[in-house]
Amino acid sequence: MKRLHIFVLKTFLGPFLMTFFICVFVLLMQFLWKYIDDMVGKGLEWNIVAELMLYASFALVPMAFPLAMLLASIMTFGNLGENYELVAIKASGISLFRIMKPLIGVAIALTVFAFYFSNNILPKTNLKFGALLVSVKKQKPEMVISEGVFTNEIDGYSIKVDRKSKNNNMLYGLMIYDHKENKGNVKVTVADSGFMKISEDKKYMTMTMFNGQSATDVEPNRRGKNRTFPFRRERFGKEVVTIPLEGFDFERTDESRVRSHYKMMNLDQLNFIEDSMYQSYKKRVRRFAISMRYPRALNDRVLALTETQDSIQHPHRFVQDTIVAFDTIYQALAPQVQNELITMAIGQARTNHQTINQNLNELYNQKKSINKLTMEKHKKFTWSFACFIFFFIGAPLGAIIRKGGLGMPVVVSILMFITYYMVSITGEKFAREDMWNMTNGMWFSTYLFLPLGIFLTYKSANDSGLLNIEVYQYQLKRLFSFLFKRKSKPETTS
Repeated sequence: MKRLHIFVLKTFLGPFLMTFFICVFVLLMQFLWKYIDDMVGKGLEWNIVAELMLYASFALVPMAFPLAMLLASIMTFGNLGENYELVAIKASGISLFRIMKPLIGVAIALTVFAFYFSNNILPKTNLKFGALLVSVKKQKPEMVISEGVFTNEIDGYSIKVDRKSKNNNMLYGLMIYDHKENKGNVKVTVADSGFMKISEDKKYMTMTMFNGQSATDVEPNRRGKNRTFPFRRERFGKEVVTIPLEGFDFERTDESRVRSHYKMMNLDQLNFIEDSMYQSYKKRVRRFAISMRYPRALNDRVLALTETQDSIQHPHRFVQDTIVAFDTIYQALAPQVQNELITMAIGQARTNHQTINQNLNELYNQKKSINKLTMEKHKKFTWSFACFIFFFIGAPLGAIIRKGGLGMPVVVSILMFITYYMVSITGEKFAREDMWNMTNGMWFSTYLFLPLGIFLTYKSANDSGLLNIEVYQYQLKRLFSFLFKRKSKPETTS
């Protein structure tokens, strides 16, 4: 048995490591498509890009673990079934559970490690990734000039060009506003053509302009109605201007500024923040309920008519729990008092309606923030437990399919994983919108796929014909042959 277990482990570990890195690479392509606009044109060094992708790959590990487990288990038992090794092992009296025993231990260990990774390592890498991404987004690009649009990337200057040459770096129709003194558009330069060049250290930019003129406003020389606004105009054939650049150097953002995001917290931190936010949410709901007011005249009338000897002896005791026969009280009032109370009630109802609309959106957003924290707590468990579930789905499927390699196992794994992901997203959406209980919504995919894994494992272990593809192929052949025979049979006439 030890040799058999070692053989099964060796057969499993190779495909698992290979499929794990393939899954991380494929998921990393999704990250590149999502953030490609934030990195292009930033002048980033290769080590910054590599560090950003490394942190992003860590964020994809919790999702890659279940997919790799599913694909590797299908490939492992598919190879054993395709080479008739699984049949030979079962023929020797060894059950499927005994064959799966070492891999069950691997699945449990991987589940525990996935939870540890999600709770202890992933929050730290997400923190570094978030801080680095903010730094990348703040990095100013290298003067990407667009035709017909003012560019304000350089502090103190607004630059517009009419046309850019496709053969060289020449710019035509230059217009430059100088705002360094913060006095408005007091200096403008217009040139027929020119070009720009940024120094290698990105600290200076040299602007060379041809055939242009500059206009500068000067101080007014009179006051009152006779006040004038003279300006000075200078013409030039060639002018070279050197502009110091600020903010072009890459600066890392302090990690403490982005630490409050829920994806950068472990379970203890999430529980603490969630409890604090929920207490604040309940206080906000109480204040909202107290803000609802009713006509004072009606309250006074109800209090007066429902006053008892006990309320006289205890004037500070509230009577909100007293059952009031409102119709009887209302009919006993004078008509003018009835009209007055109705008018006041309608006005107060409209005021309450406005108050509800103003506070509803705020309370909804606050509850949504709390739900995100709760969902992140559940995700640390659900995606870890998915490794265990997918093993018990992949192993029997591999034994049923009996196909190794990357053909059929990849197709089945992708279909199964997409189904699981869609079901998981559906449950998360219902939980986030408070349509379902948070536990039921976040574990909805587990409720469906865990029984499926148990069912497939049980049927595969007992060699049930229900999961034998050859049985269905045989039945289909019999059905088609029966139908064709009936069509080819000549009709009898009486």
